Amino acid sequence: MSISNDLAQGIAELGLEIGNDTQQKLMDYLALLVKWNKVYNLTAIRDHKQMVSNHLLDSLAVVPHLWGNCWLDVGCGGGLPGLVLAIVHPEWSFTMLDSNSKKTGFVQQAVIELGLKNVRVCCARVEDFTVEEKFDGIISRAFSELADFINITRHLLAEQGAWAAMKGLPEQELLNVPQDCVVEQVITLNVPGLDAARSLVVARRKGAV
Repeated sequence: MSISNDLAQGIAELGLEIGNDTQQKLMDYLALLVKWNKVYNLTAIRDHKQMVSNHLLDSLAVVPHLWGNCWLDVGCGGGLPGLVLAIVHPEWSFTMLDSNSKKTGFVQQAVIELGLKNVRVCCARVEDFTVEEKFDGIISRAFSELADFINITRHLLAEQGAWAAMKGLPEQELLNVPQDCVVEQVITLNVPGLDAARSLVVARRKGAV
């Protein structure tokens, strides 16, 4: 079975409705990731079939659980999950942040080649990054421990916003959540083709609705 069929089947298993044009754009992104990975080492995964499950479907699995329309992807690396989310949610805005200029260089190139109008790419340390309009949601994938993720990004989150941390088994990390914050949900994700525990941890400031 072709990897485009793997993607289509995985999307169906996730219960998502994503049109053929959007699926093609996801495949175009994957092709760019494969091409640039040879030079920039964006991902340790080399197998294209594995990239569909570990990167595209893993990112898509969080789609039903997101909110708002203004997002920050911290430690975006090669664009995961932010570029995948931007492709399927063109009406939302995404800021992609990473301190590695090679990675943000790739992400910027991907944005141009994919014709994405809803993505801004920034190369900076998150501690030094500031914005005028704060974010409805801040997402990360394998960026840092949950407590560190919350603490170093809290200056960027809107008052009523929430954090979305993509994790494996997060139980130990839940014990160290800052006292002024609360874990609202731990959502178990079943990613087609991925034989590993995946979850999405949603946290907010106490009192935020």
